[in-house]
Parts: sequence; structure tokens; C-alpha cells
Amino acid sequence: MNDISPSRSGGRAARRAARSSALPDHLRPIRPGMEGGTYKPLSQIDMDRIHEAALTALETIGLADAPESGVAYLTGVGAVQGDDGRIRFPRALVEDTIAKANNSVTLFSRDGRNDLELSGTRVHYGTAGAAVHLVDVHGRTYRESTNQDLHDAARICDTLENIHFVQRPMVARDILDTCEGEYNAVYSCLSGTTKHVGISFSEPQFVAPAVEMLHMIAGGEDKWRERPFMSNSNCFVVPPMKFATESCLVMEECIKAGIPVLLLSAGMSGATAPSTIAGAIVQAVAECLAGLVYVNAVKPGAPCIFGTWPFDLDLRTGAMTGGSGEQALLTSGVSQMHKYYGVPGGAAAGIADSKEPDMQAGWEQMCSNVMAGLSGCNMIYEAAGMHASLLGFCHESLILGDDIIGQAQRCVRGIEVNDETLALDQMASVCMGGPGHYLGTDQTLSRMQSDNVYPTLGNRMSPKEWAESDKPGLLNNAVARKEAILAQVSAARFDPQVDAEIRAKFNIYLGS
Repeated sequence: MNDISPSRSGGRAARRAARSSALPDHLRPIRPGMEGGTYKPLSQIDMDRIHEAALTALETIGLADAPESGVAYLTGVGAVQGDDGRIRFPRALVEDTIAKANNSVTLFSRDGRNDLELSGTRVHYGTAGAAVHLVDVHGRTYRESTNQDLHDAARICDTLENIHFVQRPMVARDILDTCEGEYNAVYSCLSGTTKHVGISFSEPQFVAPAVEMLHMIAGGEDKWRERPFMSNSNCFVVPPMKFATESCLVMEECIKAGIPVLLLSAGMSGATAPSTIAGAIVQAVAECLAGLVYVNAVKPGAPCIFGTWPFDLDLRTGAMTGGSGEQALLTSGVSQMHKYYGVPGGAAAGIADSKEPDMQAGWEQMCSNVMAGLSGCNMIYEAAGMHASLLGFCHESLILGDDIIGQAQRCVRGIEVNDETLALDQMASVCMGGPGHYLGTDQTLSRMQSDNVYPTLGNRMSPKEWAESDKPGLLNNAVARKEAILAQVSAARFDPQVDAEIRAKFNIYLGS
């Protein structure tokens, strides 16, 4: 359990003063990297069988369409290319790679205050998704997302305590040149947040300009390589069981440049992955094991994240459903497999099929976020703001999602059982000669902040208070908070001289 025990020293006045200021990290009720892993939908025998099935798939089916360089890397470490062109992976090669792979990765932040240690069952929540639309909550409409929208999302994330990293949640549809769009995404995200950022590249030649920009932001290549604050989200496979040729070449370039890689397998159950939950997990695991061999063939021990992202399908319509119970189980199951292999892992949760921030979105986002956290997933992507099964992103929903994730993290923290929390001394003092209740006792007051997570926007007023306060609405409050955040100057903005040098070198679309 995540034991977060408050100090019992000091009087009531001292506690009141402490409540008026931010809690130190060790007393916060929730924080990045708390350990999950208490929820285990798969038994040990289940995981063993999934592992054996994945090894069999790699050895007998293999993956097609590796680029020439990938064929060379993979056959160089012991994979076999068949007459059909498919690359097959002997069991010993896969198991040796698992044993040698980097089992602890740190995703750095730009300022050093939000570094993420990915190991064991440490849990972190963040964004992702590459949506092509922004949800306009005022008109209840969808419009194409822009570069400014992306920058604003990063700025909002920078202020939200429960958003631990920022993987690009939408694409800038107003930048037509793909290369410019991708290095502008780097600029727009990093100038909006100092938290770790994840970005995708569509062509290998687009990596170099972005890397040059990263070196300028970091203050030199050496400083970048010492603390790489951006990772590459890489769809290296096209399920079922085919390498994505261009993405593999991008991956090779990123590894050489010192960019950590998210190995992303995103099969759709019933379409590009088996329709059963177990079968979809097997395929995702097999594909990511192939990716793990690939990464370590390029550079042994290179930092990578085992990105099993199997998605659920509504078999009645053929539409993706990210907010289903089946999706929550898929994510929880693959999270267990990350721990089975002892490698840093990530999966998707928090996606809403609902088109706007409403009750449906709330239950969909909460269900999978809680289950992913309890299963101990290191990196929980798409955890806030994502609607319409990844087609739309919403700034207001991102803000509301911060509250959802706060409650999910409290579930991850769990229940601490020790002499103090068993509270026998409190029971004795309250019940025998005491007031007969625990309100206002020293113990209650001393733990009210360290034990409880209070929503920022969630409304806990009585009906009378709510009516007297002019019946504040959740969405209106989110709009107001968004406007307040964006009215401030970005705390992550670059040094003016560095910014000028970047703008002189690159065609930056974001206004200065």
C-alpha cells in the first residue's frame, strides 16, 4: 500500500496554517507514481498462458513488412526471415531480450519538477489521442483542431496537478505541411508545459528538424541526451502482426537521437485483433514483444515503453468504443502483462464515447481510469479530455478530468492499516467521556488533508447552498477556469533569446 502517514505534532493553529498552504509532497493524499497493482483480473496461470501464446505467435506467425534496415537489425540478433518475407522470433531470442531490456525508465520534465519514474507498479496519468476535432461546449459542435488549440491544451495541462504528462492530444489541422506541423507540435507543446511531452512523427526525415529544435531548447545536444524531456509515440505495427514500415524507420531515428520510444500496438478487437479480450491481449503482447526485440537490436537497453493499446469495438456497428467495460478490462489485462515482463508499460484509459462532457462521459472516464490505476499501469494515456472515441478533444473536459483522475488516484492509494489508522485510541477517547463524535478531534483535523482528496470543481454543496449560490453548473465552472488559465502568460515559455533563435530557424505558426 501507499503509506502516507501525516505528522501528529503541532496544535490546531499550526494545522490551520498548514491547510492554508500547499502540502509538502510526502503529506499529499495523492501524487504521481503511487503504486497500484491491487486489481488483478488475470491469474498467474492466465498470464503464463498469454505469454506462451504470444511466443507461439511470434515463432510461427511472425510479423510482415519490416523495412530493410529492420530486417538487418532483427536477423542480426537471431530473428529469422522466412521465404514469405515474414520475420519470426525464436523463443530464446524473445526471452533473452526481456531479461536484458531496460526495466526502469525515467521520463524527464524540462524543469526537473515532474520527472516520471516508470518501474514496478508506479502509476501516472496523462493525455494522448491525436484527435482531429475540438469540442466547442458553447455551441455543442465539433470543429477542426488547430495549433493554438494544441498549445492551449498543453498550457492547461501544465496547471493541473493530476495530469502528469502531456502526449499530443490533437493534431493541428490548420498546418498543411506535415513536417512543419510536426515540429510545430513540438514547439507548441513544450512552450505550453514543462511536464514530459510525447510527440509522433510520420516520416523518418521529419525527426531531424525536431531534434535540432530540442537541442536548442535544452541548451545543447549533451544536455538533451542527459535529460530527454520528450518521447516518441510510435505506431510501429499495423495490426494484425505487420510492421509499419515508415514508423519503424522513424523509431530507428528516434532511438539514435536519444528519444525514448513508446512502442504502440493499437489493434481493434473484432477488426484488427481477435474479438475476445484474451486474444486481443495476446496479439498486443506479441506485437510489443517484437518491438522490444527491435528496439534492443538497434540499441541495447534503449529506453522504451511497452505500449499495449488494444481497443474495444462495438460489434453491432463496427465503431470503436473506448468507454466500455471491455475496454477497461483490456487495459487492466495488458497492464498486468507489463508487470509479468518487468518492463515499463503504458495503455489507454479515460476515453469517452460521449460527444461532450456529460454523465455518460463521467462514467466512461472514471471506470477505465480507476481500473487502469488499480492494475498498476505505469503510463495511462488519453486519461482526460478525449471524446467521441478519440475523434474529439475538449479543453473543459480536460479540466474536469483532473478531478476524475484525483479520485481515481485516491483509489490507487488504497487503505493504510497501522496502529494509528485502526484508531482504537480515538474510539476510546471519544466514546468514554468524550463528545461522542469525531468531528473536530485532533486526529481528524490532522489527517483531513493528507487522507482526503477534495475536488476542485466537483460540487458538494447542499441543495440549499447550491440554490443560494445561483445554482453553479459544473461545465460553466470549467469554462471559467479555462479562461482564467489561458489569461495568464505561459509559465513554460522559452527564454526570449532561445525563442528568437528557434523562430529564425523554423517556420513557427504560434504567435509570439
